[in-house]
Amino acid sequence: MKKTRMMAVFAAACMLMTAGCGKNVPRTSPELKAEISEEKTSAEIFSESVSSSMANTEERSSEEFTSDTEKIPEPVIVGLDRVEVYDTITVADFIIESEAEIVNGDDLIDTSRTGEIEISVSYLQGDVVLEKKMSCMVEDTETPLILNTGWNPYHKTGTAFDLNDYVGFADNYDRSPVLTYEGSVDPDTAGDYPITATVTDSSGNQTSWDMCIYVVDELPNPPDTNERIDFGDFMAAYAGEGRQFGIDVSTWQGDIDFNAVKNAGCSFVMIRIGYYYDDIVMDDHFYDNIQGAKDAGLDIGVYFYTTDNSVDDIREHARWIAETLGGEPTDLPIAFDWEEFTNFQKYGMNIRDLNELYLAFSDEMGNYGYETMLYSSKNFLNNFWSIDIKNSSPVWLAHYVDKTDYDGDFYIWQQSSCGRISGIYGDVDMNIMYTE
Repeated sequence: MKKTRMMAVFAAACMLMTAGCGKNVPRTSPELKAEISEEKTSAEIFSESVSSSMANTEERSSEEFTSDTEKIPEPVIVGLDRVEVYDTITVADFIIESEAEIVNGDDLIDTSRTGEIEISVSYLQGDVVLEKKMSCMVEDTETPLILNTGWNPYHKTGTAFDLNDYVGFADNYDRSPVLTYEGSVDPDTAGDYPITATVTDSSGNQTSWDMCIYVVDELPNPPDTNERIDFGDFMAAYAGEGRQFGIDVSTWQGDIDFNAVKNAGCSFVMIRIGYYYDDIVMDDHFYDNIQGAKDAGLDIGVYFYTTDNSVDDIREHARWIAETLGGEPTDLPIAFDWEEFTNFQKYGMNIRDLNELYLAFSDEMGNYGYETMLYSSKNFLNNFWSIDIKNSSPVWLAHYVDKTDYDGDFYIWQQSSCGRISGIYGDVDMNIMYTE
């Protein structure tokens, strides 16, 4: 029976094919029509089965061509939860655990602002470089730095009292830390007013210290008890191999007889070229000083006293220095002299900002072929200026002691501000230059 029915289906199919070609075909009986209809349903089922099988075959083929990397689970990569603001940290430093090879490990992470940051980590999976987005908190945990504790200052009665006039502070990140104090000061009534001063930065870090404000009717005028040192005695006290002795001068020294200075044993002189407060001003004696020193056969360098607080301004002033020198070479570097630490907070900078100013100054002077040098006291060299700057630039150390205990490298030591030398009336700074 099965064979007969299959033959009937085959015959019916042939007749339909013939009909499709426009041929005359014999009519079929109702029974045969029913049987053909039944078998067509079976054929449709068969066709659907074949179609389904083909679809499955195509899906498997697609899977066979899918990249192997999509079949591998994402590797475990773990990074730090938090880092310190301004820290120099690479992606490799950030990763503390990884099952994959990190591709961009040398990339620096931007830690210039606090808060959550996104870090892109590139890694190998198979032969393909993939990227993982990770996050990290940048924090500021350093306390503000007190640059000037006030040294228990005197305040004149009848004048407005602002503690900012007497103390100086800075923060590694915050450009406007807040100064407060506990206690009371009556600026109209003479007396001693003990207070506790506190500086708080935007991250909540605090530094506090005790001090006393002396409100007085007349400000004291302490006598000058500094010992004056003859330049010849100065040279004798610090004589040694690889040392030269010199001075630094400005308009404060008035007219100078540089031949007499030379004959006194001086071999070099640092000359102030100008200064900047609200405007840039050339030192009144600069041209006379530089010409007189050259004519006397002294080695020369120049220094620039500034209160700049922007990179654009310091670059402009560096160009002014180069133009004023007119391309003439100097024997010693151009010194950057920023000393306004007594009330540093008034300049709207953080510690990093001032370091960036020196770097910009050095870069701009380098564009004109001049080397630069950093002038600063021991205290600020230790607590303010970056190691990178101190290691890459000559340092002119100001430290008025018989024997300095500054443990960093320095090129020139300004040992005294109370020197006396032939050719100059009054005090002059005395310096030792180390050539070996």
